[in-house]
Amino acid sequence: VAGTMADPIDLTGDGGVLKTIVRRAKPDAIAPSETLSHVDALACQPRAYSFDAYYASTVQYEGVLADNGEVFDTTHEDNTVFSFELGKGSVIKAWDIALKTMKVGEVAKITCKPDYAYGSAGSPPDIPPDATLIFEVELVACRPRKGSSLESVSDERARLEELKRQRENAAAVKEEEKKKREEAKATAAARIQAKMEAKKGQGKGKGKGK
Repeated sequence: VAGTMADPIDLTGDGGVLKTIVRRAKPDAIAPSETLSHVDALACQPRAYSFDAYYASTVQYEGVLADNGEVFDTTHEDNTVFSFELGKGSVIKAWDIALKTMKVGEVAKITCKPDYAYGSAGSPPDIPPDATLIFEVELVACRPRKGSSLESVSDERARLEELKRQRENAAAVKEEEKKKREEAKATAAARIQAKMEAKKGQGKGKGKGK
């Protein structure tokens, strides 16, 4: 039921990434896929982590340390979103794993053990070594992969329709140009033929006069 907190789901089988649905998406909501790998989400990630805003996910987030509940980063303060591409290693393993199981509009709590987060190295100064992290993430949107400026499936369909229309228009223009060229050739040929006929007529007249 929408709005009901679900039981934790072990996404890795070893307790490394646990997902708890905080708010379910609508039944017809889309999910990330091979073609819709760019996602927009609202979630938590450390400020020390580097992100490319062009990529596949856009999230709004807040991240806390499981040991003491300390918030190490959040987008809620400035109401920003984070975008990245799934499966490209641009985020921690837990995010790549968890976001693939979410639908647009879903909010989930993701608990990440060190092996699926920053490991024994941590991410100084915000995240200590061997830290378990907890993120609350909202998947805002899924978009086609890098190389496209599209933001949704409907946009992609619209783009394909537009390309189809442009191709049809281009084909019609080419056909019209071809028709005009053929008409021009026919007109030129008719003029030449008329001139030749006229010369022949003039030649016959001169012969008779002699």
